[in-house]
Amino acid sequence: QLQLVESGGGLVQPGGSLRLSCLASGSRLENYVIGWFRQAPGKEREGVSCISRSGAFTNYTGSVKGRFTISRDNAKNTAYLQMNSLKPEDTALYYCAAGPYSVLRASAYKDWGQGTQVTVSS
Repeated sequence: QLQLVESGGGLVQPGGSLRLSCLASGSRLENYVIGWFRQAPGKEREGVSCISRSGAFTNYTGSVKGRFTISRDNAKNTAYLQMNSLKPEDTALYYCAAGPYSVLRASAYKDWGQGTQVTVSS
């Protein structure tokens, strides 16, 4: 059974940076596409980015392109989301998820972490 644990969230000022981590256990991360999603209060869960099993293919939602970078280290069973130039509208609970397809659709992902809170505020 694959288990995912996110870390790295916190409070940051606008323009700041954070790096989120997603550590997998119970199975090899290399067997899965990894997606990052976020959900703000009162809003639907939104796909942020995803990365293929090898890391060769990545995809981003438009609002984070050029600011966020997804990566993975299969040897460490860990995926990352580097977030730069953060804006107040990036405030949300961020989740990582594992699935078979490189899409930004939550329904395509079977296994989810508990989430890590990111708050961007001055």
